[in-house]
Amino acid sequence: MTTQGKLFAIAIFCLTTVWACGYRFSGQGGFPQGVEKIFIEVFENRTNKTGIERIVTNQVVFEFTRQREKSLANRAENADATLKGVIRNIRTQTIARIGTEVASEREVVMTVDLRLIKDGGEVIWTVKGITDRQAYNVDENSKLATDQNENIAIAILSERMSERIFSRLTSDF
Repeated sequence: MTTQGKLFAIAIFCLTTVWACGYRFSGQGGFPQGVEKIFIEVFENRTNKTGIERIVTNQVVFEFTRQREKSLANRAENADATLKGVIRNIRTQTIARIGTEVASEREVVMTVDLRLIKDGGEVIWTVKGITDRQAYNVDENSKLATDQNENIAIAILSERMSERIFSRLTSDF
Protein backbone atom coordinates (compact mmCIF):
# COMPACT_ATOMS: atom_id res chain seq x y z
CA MET A 1 0.00 0.00 0.00
CA THR A 2 1.34 3.44 -0.88
CA THR A 3 1.87 6.22 1.63
CA GLN A 4 -1.05 8.12 0.12
CA GLY A 5 -3.27 5.03 0.47
CA LYS A 6 -2.25 4.60 4.12
CA LEU A 7 -3.06 8.24 4.90
CA PHE A 8 -6.42 7.86 3.19
CA ALA A 9 -7.20 4.71 5.21
CA ILE A 10 -6.21 6.42 8.47
CA ALA A 11 -8.40 9.43 7.62
CA ILE A 12 -11.39 7.17 6.87
CA PHE A 13 -10.81 5.24 10.11
CA CYS A 14 -10.70 8.49 12.13
CA LEU A 15 -13.83 9.86 10.48
CA THR A 16 -15.84 6.68 11.06
CA THR A 17 -14.67 6.50 14.67
CA VAL A 18 -15.75 10.06 15.37
CA TRP A 19 -19.01 9.58 13.49
CA ALA A 20 -19.77 6.28 15.23
CA CYS A 21 -19.36 7.72 18.71
CA GLY A 22 -22.03 10.33 17.96
CA TYR A 23 -19.70 13.32 18.22
CA ARG A 24 -21.22 16.60 17.12
CA PHE A 25 -20.67 20.25 17.81
CA SER A 26 -22.30 21.72 20.89
CA GLY A 27 -25.88 22.84 20.35
CA GLN A 28 -26.40 20.63 17.31
CA GLY A 29 -28.58 18.02 19.02
CA GLY A 30 -32.34 18.01 19.24
CA PHE A 31 -34.55 19.34 21.99
CA PRO A 32 -35.61 16.89 24.73
CA GLN A 33 -38.37 14.37 24.02
CA GLY A 34 -38.80 15.35 20.38
CA VAL A 35 -39.88 18.92 21.03
CA GLU A 36 -39.81 20.92 17.79
CA LYS A 37 -41.28 24.32 18.72
CA ILE A 38 -40.53 26.22 21.93
CA PHE A 39 -42.19 29.30 23.36
CA ILE A 40 -39.96 31.35 25.64
CA GLU A 41 -41.75 33.12 28.49
CA VAL A 42 -40.37 36.31 29.99
CA PHE A 43 -38.09 35.12 32.77
CA GLU A 44 -39.20 35.67 36.35
CA ASN A 45 -37.09 38.24 38.19
CA ARG A 46 -36.45 37.39 41.84
CA THR A 47 -33.75 40.03 42.20
CA ASN A 48 -33.79 43.70 43.09
CA LYS A 49 -32.41 44.63 39.64
CA THR A 50 -35.30 46.16 37.71
CA GLY A 51 -35.59 45.14 34.06
CA ILE A 52 -33.03 42.33 34.14
CA GLU A 53 -35.73 39.81 33.14
CA ARG A 54 -36.23 41.57 29.79
CA ILE A 55 -32.51 41.74 29.07
CA VAL A 56 -31.96 38.04 29.77
CA THR A 57 -35.15 36.87 28.01
CA ASN A 58 -34.40 38.94 24.91
CA GLN A 59 -30.90 37.52 24.75
CA VAL A 60 -32.20 33.92 25.05
CA VAL A 61 -34.74 34.59 22.28
CA PHE A 62 -31.97 36.09 20.14
CA GLU A 63 -29.76 33.02 20.71
CA PHE A 64 -32.57 30.62 19.72
CA THR A 65 -33.24 32.76 16.65
CA ARG A 66 -29.56 32.76 15.74
CA GLN A 67 -29.11 29.01 16.26
CA ARG A 68 -32.45 27.59 15.14
CA GLU A 69 -34.96 30.25 14.10
CA LYS A 70 -37.72 27.86 13.10
CA SER A 71 -37.74 26.32 16.59
CA LEU A 72 -39.41 29.37 18.17
CA ALA A 73 -43.15 29.73 18.53
CA ASN A 74 -44.70 33.18 18.77
CA ARG A 75 -47.35 31.99 21.26
CA ALA A 76 -47.55 29.22 23.83
CA GLU A 77 -50.49 27.67 21.97
CA ASN A 78 -48.29 27.13 18.91
CA ALA A 79 -45.48 25.42 20.83
CA ASP A 80 -44.75 21.85 21.86
CA ALA A 81 -43.16 23.15 25.07
CA THR A 82 -42.54 26.36 27.01
CA LEU A 83 -39.16 27.44 28.38
CA LYS A 84 -39.52 29.16 31.75
CA GLY A 85 -36.65 30.81 33.52
CA VAL A 86 -36.08 32.36 36.92
CA ILE A 87 -33.31 34.86 37.57
CA ARG A 88 -32.64 33.81 41.11
CA ASN A 89 -29.75 36.06 41.99
CA ILE A 90 -27.73 38.93 40.62
CA ARG A 91 -25.08 40.66 42.65
CA THR A 92 -22.00 42.76 42.25
CA GLN A 93 -18.81 42.35 44.20
CA THR A 94 -15.48 44.12 44.26
CA ILE A 95 -12.63 42.10 42.76
CA ALA A 96 -9.85 44.74 42.66
CA ARG A 97 -9.08 47.82 44.74
CA ILE A 98 -6.96 50.92 44.64
CA GLY A 99 -5.95 51.20 48.26
CA THR A 100 -8.24 49.95 50.99
CA GLU A 101 -11.35 52.02 50.26
CA VAL A 102 -11.66 52.48 46.48
CA ALA A 103 -12.79 49.72 44.11
CA SER A 104 -11.17 49.67 40.67
CA GLU A 105 -12.95 46.60 39.32
CA ARG A 106 -16.16 44.78 40.14
CA GLU A 107 -17.94 41.79 38.75
CA VAL A 108 -21.58 41.02 38.29
CA VAL A 109 -22.65 37.45 39.13
CA MET A 110 -25.97 36.02 37.93
CA THR A 111 -27.72 32.72 38.69
CA VAL A 112 -30.59 31.34 36.59
CA ASP A 113 -32.88 28.30 36.90
CA LEU A 114 -34.73 26.86 33.87
CA ARG A 115 -37.55 24.44 33.09
CA LEU A 116 -38.89 23.15 29.79
CA ILE A 117 -42.55 22.25 30.20
CA LYS A 118 -44.61 20.24 27.70
CA ASP A 119 -48.19 21.14 26.76
CA GLY A 120 -49.78 19.08 29.52
CA GLY A 121 -47.64 20.63 32.25
CA GLU A 122 -45.03 17.86 32.38
CA VAL A 123 -41.54 19.14 33.15
CA ILE A 124 -39.26 17.43 30.61
CA TRP A 125 -36.01 19.29 31.24
CA THR A 126 -34.73 21.31 34.16
CA VAL A 127 -31.48 22.87 35.23
CA LYS A 128 -30.81 24.80 38.40
CA GLY A 129 -28.05 27.18 39.26
CA ILE A 130 -26.54 28.20 35.93
CA THR A 131 -24.13 30.81 37.23
CA ASP A 132 -21.72 33.06 35.43
CA ARG A 133 -19.83 36.29 36.08
CA GLN A 134 -18.48 39.25 34.16
CA ALA A 135 -15.98 41.86 35.33
CA TYR A 136 -16.25 45.59 34.66
CA ASN A 137 -14.21 48.68 35.49
CA VAL A 138 -15.17 51.19 38.16
CA ASP A 139 -14.71 54.86 37.28
CA GLU A 140 -14.03 56.51 40.62
CA ASN A 141 -14.89 59.93 39.14
CA SER A 142 -18.20 59.04 37.51
CA LYS A 143 -21.03 56.93 38.88
CA LEU A 144 -22.75 57.22 35.48
CA ALA A 145 -19.72 55.69 33.70
CA THR A 146 -19.56 52.90 36.29
CA ASP A 147 -23.28 52.20 35.83
CA GLN A 148 -22.80 52.07 32.05
CA ASN A 149 -19.91 49.64 32.50
CA GLU A 150 -22.10 47.47 34.73
CA ASN A 151 -24.89 47.48 32.12
CA ILE A 152 -22.42 46.43 29.41
CA ALA A 153 -21.17 43.64 31.69
CA ILE A 154 -24.77 42.46 32.24
CA ALA A 155 -25.36 42.43 28.47
CA ILE A 156 -22.18 40.38 27.88
CA LEU A 157 -23.08 38.05 30.74
CA SER A 158 -26.62 37.57 29.38
CA GLU A 159 -25.25 36.76 25.94
CA ARG A 160 -22.84 34.16 27.29
CA MET A 161 -25.49 32.60 29.53
CA SER A 162 -27.98 32.35 26.67
CA GLU A 163 -25.38 30.47 24.62
CA ARG A 164 -24.90 28.05 27.53
CA ILE A 165 -28.65 27.63 27.94
CA PHE A 166 -29.14 26.74 24.27
CA SER A 167 -26.16 24.41 24.31
CA ARG A 168 -27.35 22.58 27.43
CA LEU A 169 -30.89 22.29 26.11
CA THR A 170 -29.67 20.70 22.87
CA SER A 171 -26.81 18.62 24.22
CA ASP A 172 -28.68 15.29 23.98
CA PHE A 173 -27.22 13.92 27.22
